[in-house]
Amino acid sequence: CKPVQGVLSHQMKKFVIDGNKVIMGVEAAEEKVDEIEFEMNEVYCIDVVISTGEGKGKECEVRHTVYKRAADTSYMLKTQKARQFLSEVNKRFPALPFSLRNIEDEQVARVGVSEAKRHELLEEYPVLKEKEGQFVAQFKFTVLLLPGGTKKITGLGLGDLEKQVVSACSVQDEDMKKLLASSANPKKQKKKRKDEKDEVKEEGKEEGKEEK
Repeated sequence: CKPVQGVLSHQMKKFVIDGNKVIMGVEAAEEKVDEIEFEMNEVYCIDVVISTGEGKGKECEVRHTVYKRAADTSYMLKTQKARQFLSEVNKRFPALPFSLRNIEDEQVARVGVSEAKRHELLEEYPVLKEKEGQFVAQFKFTVLLLPGGTKKITGLGLGDLEKQVVSACSVQDEDMKKLLASSANPKKQKKKRKDEKDEVKEEGKEEGKEEK
């Protein structure tokens, strides 16, 4: 299996599902993202897509039906139906993705989406496909980076499958192993350091008693 190229995990904020901080699922020469540093109280949507094929999803000819309003772009559309469509989008879906099925008037949706795309008022979500006969699996969940540790708040669990599935791969890099084994809870780390200091003080007192 291979991770699918082009899959990104984004930081999330209120009404923002694709924040500036990005985690790339697999490195590719044609795609680059800025290095980031995780901070407390951040929210991330982790998207993992695995394929039994080449891991290169290609856009297919299936009609796109999911869009999101491009908030930074504005334009006065020419036709009445297109303006009606954009008005409904701005009112009901100002920040989050929507399906054309959500638009009440089908004809308005058909006319409006065409003109809105032409003037870059919408961001479309293309339908990707793998080679015939290959399987694709997606695991998507939301995590909170809290002072008490990382908490998963959405996403389905694997259930009994988690016990049955054993990976043929393992982490070999020693530095990565140490990182994975380290605590994500800074408070616990701080408490541990404090306990170590207390132990040193106690040892010092004991040594002082023995000298006397």
